[in-house]
Amino acid sequence: MAEQQPGARRAPRRPSLVRETAIILVSALVLSWLIKSFLVQAFFIPSASMEDTLVEGDRVMVSRLVPDAFDVHRGDVIVFKDPGSWLPPYVAPDRGPVGNAVTSAMTFVGLLPQDTGEHLIKRVIGLPGDTVVCCDAQGRVSVNGQPIDETYIKPGSVPSQDPFDTVVPEGMLFVMGDNRQHSADSRYNTGKPGGGFVPINNVVGTAFVKVWPLSDFTFMRNPGDVFAEVPEP
Repeated sequence: MAEQQPGARRAPRRPSLVRETAIILVSALVLSWLIKSFLVQAFFIPSASMEDTLVEGDRVMVSRLVPDAFDVHRGDVIVFKDPGSWLPPYVAPDRGPVGNAVTSAMTFVGLLPQDTGEHLIKRVIGLPGDTVVCCDAQGRVSVNGQPIDETYIKPGSVPSQDPFDTVVPEGMLFVMGDNRQHSADSRYNTGKPGGGFVPINNVVGTAFVKVWPLSDFTFMRNPGDVFAEVPEP
């Protein structure tokens, strides 16, 4: 057996395939978690309250840069944590010990959409200080005295079947679903914590793209023209 000559260099050892795979996998999971926590996150649409903009079963991507880095605007579609009893008690489906653990882990790192059991998705109609009223002679919602023609509400819906007149408190938002006759929104939660308003601190982010089903892939743009004539409060 030949002896290694003095001064000869040993060939560098290559990491094993298992070690390389583990490093890549862990790095991908950490990156996914960072993206979910600070940039974007997937959410599942659980109800018909946002039809026809979003229908039950759709998946959307939400920008986590709102409201921390960027402001919330009238017309934004936001995902927010339940302010208190807007949703009935949620019971997660039982997938068995292994299924539950895998689902929780994949949701935590952002590979599955966030469970919507504690979250809602609605459209911002009123910002802090705004006066939101319904309805004028043409049945429209008014913001700060300016009637708005809401192009996004579901065809066949009316802006509101029930009248309301409210001023949005500081640090709060007034939200409504696009399917007005099937949306339990700010109008119908006035007797619950927050008085029907959504604390800005509860906002997870704004929905900016519908990613599923793939045939309906759509970028969701703020309908700024609807609120263009609304004066500041």
